[in-house]
Amino acid sequence: MPVAASTDAKEVDGIFNYMMTIATGLFLLVEGVLVYCLIRFRRRKGDRTDGPPVEGNVPLEILWTAIPTVIVFTLAVYSFEVYNNLGGLDPTISRDNAGQQMAHNHMGHMGGMGNMVAMAGQDDVALGIGLDSQEQGVKPLMVDVKGIQYAWIFTYPETGIISGELHAPIDRPVQLNMEAGDVIHAFWIPQLRLKQDVIPGRGSTLVFNASTPGQYPVICAELCGAYHGGMKSVFYAHTPEEYDSWVAANAPAPTESVALALPKATSSMTEGEYLAPYAEEMGVEATVLAQLKDHAATGDLL
Repeated sequence: MPVAASTDAKEVDGIFNYMMTIATGLFLLVEGVLVYCLIRFRRRKGDRTDGPPVEGNVPLEILWTAIPTVIVFTLAVYSFEVYNNLGGLDPTISRDNAGQQMAHNHMGHMGGMGNMVAMAGQDDVALGIGLDSQEQGVKPLMVDVKGIQYAWIFTYPETGIISGELHAPIDRPVQLNMEAGDVIHAFWIPQLRLKQDVIPGRGSTLVFNASTPGQYPVICAELCGAYHGGMKSVFYAHTPEEYDSWVAANAPAPTESVALALPKATSSMTEGEYLAPYAEEMGVEATVLAQLKDHAATGDLL
């Protein structure tokens, strides 16, 4: 198993280990019965008679029907609980509303029966997975993810950074708002134990909380074209200090027009520099300001 690098990974590993334990037990049981039957009911030397005519065994049939039923039911309940803990059953986690719109249209065609269809209210129907970090009282790091043939593009709205790699701090929720620009892709980081389809025309959401610093592969898990195998990137899980350093090093510098619009500290400005914008607005020339300053210094204006 890959390293468990998120807080959700333990729950996914738990159900995986549970299934492996059951599968191993069933394998040993079946193989043990086969070996026992090979030895116990083998043809003896010189025995040319037919075997006993057995038509069935009702208790045995009940047993081998009941055991798989209990196993499947247990797995269903366990997987339902894990999926719910990961936020997969939250109908409002995603910003996507295409599913809700489709449901409304379907209700319109149903006529009077539309009132019988349960809807999710005014909220968006989910297309995604992950706990709602807003409900946890923690502001998530928002990252817009664009999947195209054959690359992932990550945009950080808060800082304006655009990167071909995913960077995020550990111990902080990260919300990926994903969409595809061409065909269906699937965003998958094995170490996080999370995978989400990215569909053209629909937004999907993936929320996770990385717990272990490191570099982890980002893989497209949906066949998306001839070079699908090359659609890979890297997820860097930083410590908070490392992430702040990365943001400082990669944040786009302000353009000349933006730099001119930024306010300058008044403490470092001369009187002329401070008054210049107001004088220009009032139509007062710089020479007049200089004269006023000279008169004020000599006391002529008093």
